Amino acid sequence: MTLILNRSDIRGLLEHATAEVEAAVEQAHRDLSRGRVSLPAPPALDLPGSDGTFLPMAAVSAPAGLASVKLLADLPANRERGLPVQRSTVLVLSARTGEAEAVLDGALITRFRTAAATAVATRLLAGQDAQVLGLVGTGPLALAHARALSTVREWKSVAVWGRTPANGAALVDRISAELGLHAELLPGPREVTEAADVLCTLTPSREPVIKGAWLRPGTHVNAVGAPPRPGHREIDTEGIVRSRLIVDSFATARSKSGEVLIPLAEGALTEADFDRELGDVLEGLVPARTADDEITLFDSVGVGLQDLAVARLLIDLATESGTGTRTDLAA
Repeated sequence: MTLILNRSDIRGLLEHATAEVEAAVEQAHRDLSRGRVSLPAPPALDLPGSDGTFLPMAAVSAPAGLASVKLLADLPANRERGLPVQRSTVLVLSARTGEAEAVLDGALITRFRTAAATAVATRLLAGQDAQVLGLVGTGPLALAHARALSTVREWKSVAVWGRTPANGAALVDRISAELGLHAELLPGPREVTEAADVLCTLTPSREPVIKGAWLRPGTHVNAVGAPPRPGHREIDTEGIVRSRLIVDSFATARSKSGEVLIPLAEGALTEADFDRELGDVLEGLVPARTADDEITLFDSVGVGLQDLAVARLLIDLATESGTGTRTDLAA
């Protein structure tokens, strides 16, 4: 039987499972470092006659006993239609029998696993005395990050900026009310960058919103928001060159991350500058922060293995609670 979970089902299962999601994502990256999973870089399937693209983000995990693919649709024209620019669905198969175990809406899976990966990276890479969290971008991903990162450090304050002031004010109110943290809306990305000990960029920007000259020594940056396209980035070349880079997957970053591909094409970066993976840091194969004044940057492109890890968790939670719909696709 195949489990079907819609967005409401997934919200109910994950809204109180922040720690479990983080643990699942961390273990997935450890398994990647140990060679226990297969994680190819996703091909870009461009839609002829448009700027739309589809990415099949696949992974196979021996420990999880699953193979999965999330088909991500990145359709900029949806913005004019009043629809989400990105939509996705996750198909999960048994790695042993090939049976379709689950079909899952991808929106919240993506949001939760992305924030969880940032939390893992921040715990490893941020300075121990980090007190100010900066959020550039005020969409749903920003709130998810505030929630996930609230378990990583004792934040003194949260600095926020977004292009729409009303959204920024609403985010500040929610962070204050839900997390009990002092949050403040600042006038621009520079002010947030200069205030933050840990900076999360969470915008769908095609052009840099953060300049390297703004980064203070010792800052940790999570570059999260740019779509997985070689020409899109949130951090300029100077910011990348000034930072010690950690990626979620070298193969995916080398294929999809404008954050590293644009400086690489400019000759400002080499592949050796971004071949350090998060899983290798977790496994102690690569050092994390090497100096108090070092600027560290986690380039979070997002990988199908993270989706698989959360899918495994969801299948287990849904089975325990009787959540979702079950059907025989072969009937």
